[in-house]
Amino acid sequence: MTETQIRAGAGTSAAAARRERPGLVLGLVLTGQFMALVDLSVVNVAVPSIRADLHASGAALQLVIAGYSIAYAVMLITGARLGERRGFSRVFRWGLALFTLASLACGLAPDAGSLIGFRFAQGVGASLMVPQVMSIVQRVFTGQARVKALGVYTAVLAVGGVTGQVVGGLLVSGNLFGWDWRPAFLINVPIGAVLMAAAVRLLPDFAGNPERRLDRVGLVLLAAGMGLLVVPLVLGHEEHWPAWCWVLLGLSAVVFAAFVGYERRVEAAGGSPLIHRRVLGSPGLAQSGLAILLIMFGVSGYSFALALHLQAGLGESPLRAGLAVAPMMAGFGLSGLYWQKLPARWHLPLPAVALVVVAAGFGVTGLLLRGGGGVDAGVLVVFFLLGLVCGCCYSPLFARALGRVTPAHAADASGVLATLLQLGQVLGVAVLGTLFLSEVSYPARAAVSGAALAVTAAACGVLMLAASASAHAGRRALARHPAPTA
Repeated sequence: MTETQIRAGAGTSAAAARRERPGLVLGLVLTGQFMALVDLSVVNVAVPSIRADLHASGAALQLVIAGYSIAYAVMLITGARLGERRGFSRVFRWGLALFTLASLACGLAPDAGSLIGFRFAQGVGASLMVPQVMSIVQRVFTGQARVKALGVYTAVLAVGGVTGQVVGGLLVSGNLFGWDWRPAFLINVPIGAVLMAAAVRLLPDFAGNPERRLDRVGLVLLAAGMGLLVVPLVLGHEEHWPAWCWVLLGLSAVVFAAFVGYERRVEAAGGSPLIHRRVLGSPGLAQSGLAILLIMFGVSGYSFALALHLQAGLGESPLRAGLAVAPMMAGFGLSGLYWQKLPARWHLPLPAVALVVVAAGFGVTGLLLRGGGGVDAGVLVVFFLLGLVCGCCYSPLFARALGRVTPAHAADASGVLATLLQLGQVLGVAVLGTLFLSEVSYPARAAVSGAALAVTAAACGVLMLAASASAHAGRRALARHPAPTA
């Protein structure tokens, strides 16, 4: 099959999907994305029950939590490339099937070692499934419909970010059928089965491009670099930052440099690099992607520190701690859906300006909670407004990052953005979590915990200002490369 035929087949499938039921296609793939996001945090509130039931050590529990994130982050780019070669819908179904089966295995795990292995398998399934979501959206939707679809996508990201802890708290507290922590994983099984049946009927059969080489050396180098970076970031605090963590971080820089050099040689020789420079050179993508990473860095790190403050500092339950950030995520999701209704002349400057407001908002939350007080109605209102403004940055940045990417490069761009998202979450928990815990050791007085949270909020403010500068740079890049006219 020639490349022209492949592209024609892909275009026909996308046209058919737009003509038939694009809304159902969007709902299907976003539900899969939602499940993957929920499982990033659903296990957090189940840790005490897992420890008691499986007699797991502290290191084993850390790997139960981190194994999913490690596999997910390391394999995302690989998942994106497989989708391009084998077809986005096909690889989405592969990932969904693996994720569902691994969830069943997690729920039935007889010991901690098995649970760790099955969590890694879950992460691999998510890494196959998630990159296809943006690729499918890019192919099925065009123009303003694509902007709206990406708004729904970012709303799902926001809701999924908090739902895991809330759902986990409900399921563990409910102790369904006397199964203790296991329903937190088993709930994915019926949902995954329904999605699999729907995917067979609804997803358009996008043709793959088997002529594009897989670049196995690039895949190995990138996966090794990501692993060397993510593993110490995830496990460093729990292990008190031993020397091996710093050695791995240093090696990650060396491996990433080797990856960049190798990819340049492949491209210069006329080959097919894993990440083509034309993708990273798409106007606004690199700057907007960096801003998205910094936003996730701050928001995920602050949410983690807030949960620690509420549970360990104030003695709140895991469920109440999860619900405390719900207004922030609700505002985030709401503005993600409706920001495009703002006047068109506001759209380009909106992210940079809104991020300055978000930086100030984090400062306000630090002042409100630094004395060790709880989350009252006034704080919940501030959280909602903070999320509302933050969504006005995040969603336009997504639209900006993908707006100039051609369908031929959608898979690569999806993999890059998904990796930046996951890396931002890992950095937030690792770096800001360490910053918070360096200011306080538990058990501690509420006021000490509140002061540590204020320091973390100030760091989040600095990150938001850096994100604002990157968003402004992205706006300038778009101005230098105006969109081609039809």
